[in-house]
Amino acid sequence: MNDGPKTIEIGALVFPGIDQIDLTGPFEVLSRMPGARYRLYGLTSDPVRDVMGLLLTPDAALAEAPRLDILHVPGGPGQQALMEDERVMDWLRQSSADAGRVLSVCTGALLLGAAGLLKGRRATTHWASHHLLPYFGATPVDQRVVVDGKWTFAAGVTAGIDGALRLAADLLGDEIAQEIQLAIAYAPEPPFQSGTPGNAPPQVLQTARKAVASLTAQRQATAERVAERLGIDAGTLDM
Repeated sequence: MNDGPKTIEIGALVFPGIDQIDLTGPFEVLSRMPGARYRLYGLTSDPVRDVMGLLLTPDAALAEAPRLDILHVPGGPGQQALMEDERVMDWLRQSSADAGRVLSVCTGALLLGAAGLLKGRRATTHWASHHLLPYFGATPVDQRVVVDGKWTFAAGVTAGIDGALRLAADLLGDEIAQEIQLAIAYAPEPPFQSGTPGNAPPQVLQTARKAVASLTAQRQATAERVAERLGIDAGTLDM
């Protein structure tokens, strides 16, 4: 007897200071896959606020998460506080080892890197942190979505939607992914082109770089400590 599609267990890490679009963009896609069961996991089950104040409630704490078919790792400024938290690092290592697929969005890639999971992988992340990927042993690729085996890396924020669609297509075929894209009416027509450092007006780019300069410096310092722990010689990196 056919009881319908097999359940696909999807779990996402949530934390204070997450960028909710890193989470909710892919959620819109992955939760619509046939058989999908999507849950949120935090350090505790207490609600957390995203970087702009949106309240998000985990379904359970990390320790209660089941074996996942898809691990979804979002980013956001709050990622910085978790980079040397061994509870999170251990969970990422175990969950990614068990999962058939891993989706990293934005600076979620830095969390995976801190867990030692980027060594030898092609990866991408938000433009302001892209230069830090070699500190984790990764090869940085300047693309919106990068696939390396079971690992799918999406660049900054809204790229998570693209990454999730790619992942859905890889798992279930292009037609189902296209049906999901149509269901969510994902057909971007921005009023201007300013979404990457390469096409943003110089003054806009300068302002944006200044806005994240302090956080980028913190991430740099953390990346250097992680590189030392992972045995990666930061002095040889061509930045």
